[in-house]
Amino acid sequence: MNKPLRRIAIFCGLLVLALLIRDNWIQYVQADELRTDKNNRRVIIERYASPRGDIIVDGKPITGSKETSGSDFKWKRTYKDGAMWAPVTGYASQAFGATQLENLEDGILTGNDDRLFFRNTLDMLTGKKQEGGNVVTTLNGAAQKAAYDGLKRQGGKGAVAAIEPSTGKILALASYPSYDPSSFAGNSTTTDTKAWQKLLKKNNPDDPTLNRALRETYPPGSTFKVLTAAAALEDGLYTDADQNTKTPLPWTMPGTTTPLKNEGNIPCKNATLRAALQYSCNTVFGKIGSDLGNEKMLAMAKKFGFTEEHFTPVRANASVFGDDMNPSETALSSIGQFNTAATPLQMAMVASAVANDGTLMKPYMVDELQARSVDTIEKTEPEELSKPMSSDNAQILQSMMETVVQKGTGTNAQIPGVTVGGKTGTAQHGVDNKENPYAWFISYAKGEDGSSPVAVAVVIEDDKAVRDDISGGGLAAPIARNVMEAVIKSKK
Repeated sequence: MNKPLRRIAIFCGLLVLALLIRDNWIQYVQADELRTDKNNRRVIIERYASPRGDIIVDGKPITGSKETSGSDFKWKRTYKDGAMWAPVTGYASQAFGATQLENLEDGILTGNDDRLFFRNTLDMLTGKKQEGGNVVTTLNGAAQKAAYDGLKRQGGKGAVAAIEPSTGKILALASYPSYDPSSFAGNSTTTDTKAWQKLLKKNNPDDPTLNRALRETYPPGSTFKVLTAAAALEDGLYTDADQNTKTPLPWTMPGTTTPLKNEGNIPCKNATLRAALQYSCNTVFGKIGSDLGNEKMLAMAKKFGFTEEHFTPVRANASVFGDDMNPSETALSSIGQFNTAATPLQMAMVASAVANDGTLMKPYMVDELQARSVDTIEKTEPEELSKPMSSDNAQILQSMMETVVQKGTGTNAQIPGVTVGGKTGTAQHGVDNKENPYAWFISYAKGEDGSSPVAVAVVIEDDKAVRDDISGGGLAAPIARNVMEAVIKSKK
């Protein structure tokens, strides 16, 4: 072979080698990346080529699939009571993607999860179409309905989170206003797109897509005094619920000439911890926070779950407690104002830990993942998150919270024949506190055996209400009571 031909042959060989290397790189190295690329339309077509698996509550699906025509997407998602369950399910839309459980568990729901590989291989051999698996939640349908209906009747904005204290199972997760994911589950430009645009219209103050139970942080107001009381007991600053505190009236915040005010003419001078929680004395709990100092208060807040995001598996925003505050700022933050903010889930966690004798369990809402044959693919086991309080101190705090419901600001949460502990909160916000306050209530219910089946947090935003009519005991406590009753009845 002459020299020019040899050069051409070598060059052609190198081209073939480069082609083989590139082909193998695409097939074996980039395969997963290309297969899941959001711009690969075949991925979306495959996602909706068969019915999705279902999201399950109380053994029944709250989702479904409907066959469509006129599109290369064969099936679209449907929802039962979509607005009520949207904070749990999120949405799966042919046009607008997926969120929350629909997104996080997409592999199971579509049948593409590697853990379903063996079953899907058998389906391919038998000619059976690929089927998605199910996501079985921890939610309690009756509790969710009580939460959502209560928020809807209230008419403002708000959220509810309910937890089973002994396990961390989330029993209710409601947010209002909400939206129906079915309204934009397809890809029609005349119906789905219009519904989507209406939902996301600019400057919509209601923001119905916001999951207020997990993603909104509010000043918790006086509900935070439960955590401050826990800090006082754990530190040994006070050792008994009926021990008088050394709290003058008025009490001037350190480094200022400003007295911390109480709401109304209530007996807060040297009040006991029990009376201070019963009447919600700002002076007592502000002084406790100031006496303990920022470092100890922050440490206790962290033990209850503050400053960390929580994954349920849907992400919940981190709640806030300041880490660089002077004594007067710490005092204000210790009564749930200034540099304190919490999600409803976080405050349900606080009530849950107290009810569970001081042990905080990790909150979760997916009980198990199933193949379509209902074989279990993955099971969630309860997990201890922290131990904020000793059992003895938790029981002291329980007795204080039960006094609040028996004869304090939380009487609207009473349930005949059931022991209920709780704490109200009316949280100021806005420039110079001119906005209508947020109404809070956190609580738990006890069974006859002393165990607690449910802990609840409720927050209400009502911009249209008369300011003087807004209180945690008046607006939020009745909703919490109805949620607790629903859980208790469902367990009988």
